[in-house]
Amino acid sequence: MALTLAALAAHVGGRVRGDGARRIEAVAPLASAGPSHLSFLAHPRYRPLLASTGAGAVLLASEGDAGAERDLLVHPEPYRALARILALLHPEERPGAGVHPTAWVAATARVHPAATVGPGAVVEDGSEVGEGTVIGANAVVGRGVRIGRGGTVGAGAVLVAASWLGDRVRIGEGAVVGSAGFGFVPGGTEPESIPQVGRVVVEDGVEIGANATVDRATLGETRIGRGTKVDNLVQLGHNVAVGRGALIAAQAGVAGSTRIGDGVMIGGQAGVVGHVEVGDLARIGAGSGVASSVPPGATVSGGPAFDHRAWRRAMLLLPRLPDLFSRLRRMESRLRALEGAAPGPALEEEDP
Repeated sequence: MALTLAALAAHVGGRVRGDGARRIEAVAPLASAGPSHLSFLAHPRYRPLLASTGAGAVLLASEGDAGAERDLLVHPEPYRALARILALLHPEERPGAGVHPTAWVAATARVHPAATVGPGAVVEDGSEVGEGTVIGANAVVGRGVRIGRGGTVGAGAVLVAASWLGDRVRIGEGAVVGSAGFGFVPGGTEPESIPQVGRVVVEDGVEIGANATVDRATLGETRIGRGTKVDNLVQLGHNVAVGRGALIAAQAGVAGSTRIGDGVMIGGQAGVVGHVEVGDLARIGAGSGVASSVPPGATVSGGPAFDHRAWRRAMLLLPRLPDLFSRLRRMESRLRALEGAAPGPALEEEDP
């Protein structure tokens, strides 16, 4: 698909500086773009590439970032504009409706005629698959699962235990939604299993990445709020409640009964303990360990996690600690000598 720069600007609500009639065939990085490409500047570190790029036009936030004269698409949110342009130039291909001959659909399941059930997929008793939803190859839609309209269940994904999915939900390849939560009574010779009899509720527009797992509730529900995006390899424990529009990056884990607010951002490999609350619009840095509740709007890092700015100062000091320790020990010795005090217990430095 080729569109004019002016058409792309109109589509995203931006404006053109230069030749609006320039034809754009694709989007490419600054370093490799050619005359028929739109490139983009979304981070200051790539600004030096503007002088040498061969891109026909560049998407950026401000004309002042452009430097040399060139055709521009100016938008206050370049990343958002880029996402919409990519979706326009590369529309998603969805397979035709129908049930593949190698799929198995239970007699009591209800699959909309406009839905797709791929090769080897299974739709079990009492399940519902909505209009336009695609069930990928070898995916399993378990007993009593409900899936709304326009969704996608990736190849090999498994939906278990009466999970309820809204409209436009995307489940990545190999993901598991509704698996049993990690519930055991400790003690004795063997921990005793607690039956997990709740469900998972996934609201409209949620995306769950490949090989992520969302556990069903012990009682009641595990819930993921509207528009939330969950990356690959994320674990959400039983009875977790995630608000609307949250972003949870790869390999993060949230333990049971924790509540994640609206618009929260959780970095990759972060861990959140159970039974705490992360307030609306809070941010958790990558690799952090959250051991207590986080106030709304706070940004925390480290393990245990605390205020991000204080954490950064602490990390800057960390390499200097051996030198600071040695200086403190010398100062202590001099102070004792000046005071004429008898030698006493002093700070000791352990050899590595």
